[in-house]
Amino acid sequence: MSKTVLYDYWRSSAAYRVRIALNLKGVDYESQSVNLAAGEQKDAAYRAINPQGFVPMLDIDGLKLTQSLSIMVYLDQTRPEPMLMPRDPADGAHVRAMALAIACDIHPLNNLRVLKYLKGELGQEQDAVDDWYRHWIAEGFTALEAMAAPRAGALMFGDEPTIADVCLVPQMFNARRFDVPLDAFPTLVRADASACGLEPFAAAHPDRQGSHQEQPQ
Repeated sequence: MSKTVLYDYWRSSAAYRVRIALNLKGVDYESQSVNLAAGEQKDAAYRAINPQGFVPMLDIDGLKLTQSLSIMVYLDQTRPEPMLMPRDPADGAHVRAMALAIACDIHPLNNLRVLKYLKGELGQEQDAVDDWYRHWIAEGFTALEAMAAPRAGALMFGDEPTIADVCLVPQMFNARRFDVPLDAFPTLVRADASACGLEPFAAAHPDRQGSHQEQPQ
């Protein structure tokens, strides 16, 4: 069987999610760095295997999979223990909604290419770019806190990790990097602390990856 390769960037939120998911599933993988700060995602060789030029991309089971949530669904379907999505349809819908609130509503507004466009083509000062970042996290977290609180336990949904926690932890890492006040989000703070106490999450942290770059993501 061919080895599993994760095309990765140490501070990419989406790649961070997939590292957590692979660790939770016990999948042994090799990390192949794609330096977003240096623009390696735009190289023709990488675009030839991943037309979007994003990370992560996961080479697994003879497939080249893109988009972090799609990758996690595939892992859940092919390696079902531990389950990242509840089997009950209603519970699963709730967990996926929380994950999507992060991955589709918060993160895309604040990823590296958007921040570069704001500062470059639109000529915004760094303070304005940082304010943009903080605004969208705070707005998204306000809704997410209300979604999570009624059914949360130690984690976002009960006491076992789900894709909601896998998406939350990288976003909380970003929130702290940009000094977003978190006092209004006690459920999210508790879930993040509980998740980060688990080795599959801790091992995926950017500070524990092999190479660090200076450019934020």
